[in-house]
Amino acid sequence: MHLPNLILSFLSFPLLAESRYLMYLTGQHQTVPSPDLVSEITHVAIAFMPSSFFNRDQKAKAKANSPSDLDVESDTGFPLWTSVAEVRGKFREGTKIMVAIGGWGDTVGFEEAARTEEGRVRWAGNVGRMVEESGADGVDIDWEYPGGNGEDYKRIPNSSRAWEIDAYPLLLSALRRTLGPHKLISAAVPGLPRDMLAFTPTTVPLIDASLDFWNIMTYDLMNRRDNTTKHHTGIAASSVAVDAYLARGVPARKANLGFAFYVKWFRTRGCGENAVGCETVLLEDPETGADLGGAGAFSWDDEVPGDVEGSFGRALEDGRWDEEGGGWYYWDAEERLWWTWDTETVIGKKVPGVVREKALGGVFAWGLGEDGPRWERLEALTRGYREWKGGHGMVKNEL
Repeated sequence: MHLPNLILSFLSFPLLAESRYLMYLTGQHQTVPSPDLVSEITHVAIAFMPSSFFNRDQKAKAKANSPSDLDVESDTGFPLWTSVAEVRGKFREGTKIMVAIGGWGDTVGFEEAARTEEGRVRWAGNVGRMVEESGADGVDIDWEYPGGNGEDYKRIPNSSRAWEIDAYPLLLSALRRTLGPHKLISAAVPGLPRDMLAFTPTTVPLIDASLDFWNIMTYDLMNRRDNTTKHHTGIAASSVAVDAYLARGVPARKANLGFAFYVKWFRTRGCGENAVGCETVLLEDPETGADLGGAGAFSWDDEVPGDVEGSFGRALEDGRWDEEGGGWYYWDAEERLWWTWDTETVIGKKVPGVVREKALGGVFAWGLGEDGPRWERLEALTRGYREWKGGHGMVKNEL
């Protein structure tokens, strides 16, 4: 075969796209399992560092003014419960270690930074110094609800945050200019279309220009703002979330599908034969949005709360698969509790059903330590990732 024909023949084969397997490592659940169980993980995001820390007119390495500013002061001097170096030593060589900034309810620091060009430059510069001094490979931006619909949406109307829709891509752009092309930037983004206020066909390409990948939070898809039961991380709802981003311009290869290593429950008014779609009790205060105690969540590494322990035992024993919604659930008629969670079986269905079907670039989970001490969901996700990466994580060469 002549050399040009050989080259053309080679180019006709599909090439393996770079795939991602990211785990959030949280201060609430810090345990990392044995090396063989994390050998496939490609990225780790240490959660969280507060967004407001980077609005200071000083180097990010400066010590906090008082011990109360830090949960645990690490040897870096940054408000993080561990150090990048410590985490790096627990994973295989080459694993990218990132710092996640923000998190649920953390909005004020981002808003202060994003409001002006001066603020964006200062914030990005301080993040850049943190990345350099900590040795991180990049950052994950967890401004989860720019534009509104965050934790305080009842107290602060979305209309007062409309300016954030344009400011969010500007903040990311300032960060990209500071970090340069070789450090990683990802963003955790909402999984419900009703919350995608800042992610429009106009803004998504601007945001995407600054990101290496998107972490689509395809969990908590049922929360206390709902009034009927559904799967909090089901396949059907996850597909809707992914499709919404792809339709708005997110490249499939840059999208990661999220998995939840925790269980959720909701109190209902009563359900008929089909427990999917039945009415819940009032879950949040109509005026303030405050939690009224009709819902809860806990990780697999947590002790099951005593008031729902018996019900959860029945859920584990008698949970069932919903083919239509693609989720595992149980309705406890005795206590009128709706349970929703991912089993190993569901994870095994979700990877090919969403990641492979939509040619996504990877998977992630919240969070690694949350699945201890048995690591059953971690092992299931790793199996699914290996199978997808080995046989179906392929993209066609477009040369």
